[in-house]
Amino acid sequence: MGYNDHELEQDIGTAKVLRVTDKALLVKLEDHGDREVWIPKSQIHDDSEVYAADTEGVLIVTSWMANKLELT
Repeated sequence: MGYNDHELEQDIGTAKVLRVTDKALLVKLEDHGDREVWIPKSQIHDDSEVYAADTEGVLIVTSWMANKLELT
């Protein structure tokens, strides 16, 4: 069975959660000029340090999400 971009992870650097909804996190990406983006919770990898309110650290998302947001 092959992998697709939804299964592969991408480290997009240091991030801090600013806001949370039931389905997404608004994060500030420190390694991308403090850019603020919404990340669907479904696109955050299990190994990510950023995953809920008041978390900060390395954000790991699916490769598909990183490509969509032009963070690669």
